[in-house]
Amino acid sequence: MSDYIGLSPHTGRAVNDGEHIRQCIDRILTTPLGSRVERRRVGSLLPELIDQPLNGKIRMQAMAASVMALAEQEPRIELTRVMLEVGAGAQAGMLAVSVHGRRRGNGRRLEHVVALRG
Repeated sequence: MSDYIGLSPHTGRAVNDGEHIRQCIDRILTTPLGSRVERRRVGSLLPELIDQPLNGKIRMQAMAASVMALAEQEPRIELTRVMLEVGAGAQAGMLAVSVHGRRRGNGRRLEHVVALRG
């Protein structure tokens, strides 16, 4: 599988395939499903769950929403684990999704953390 060359939305510089996958993971998980004109299927249900009380049910829904969105919208990765990380102490209020998997085609490991708040 050849490396994709794209552009960073933050710097305008070229990015390789791995960096582009990370950008896509960020965009998929932080975009409300149905909010993008002409791309209604891009996004996840995760933004709707962020402000809910953080109990066991919401944690499972958040992880499931992340897995379903990434499995459907990012075919370049195979997920092995998705975890919801909640800050404590000095990190109180921090919420992030930790994504672990492998890139399809070359099998390279992929680990990425998407900060949702904090």
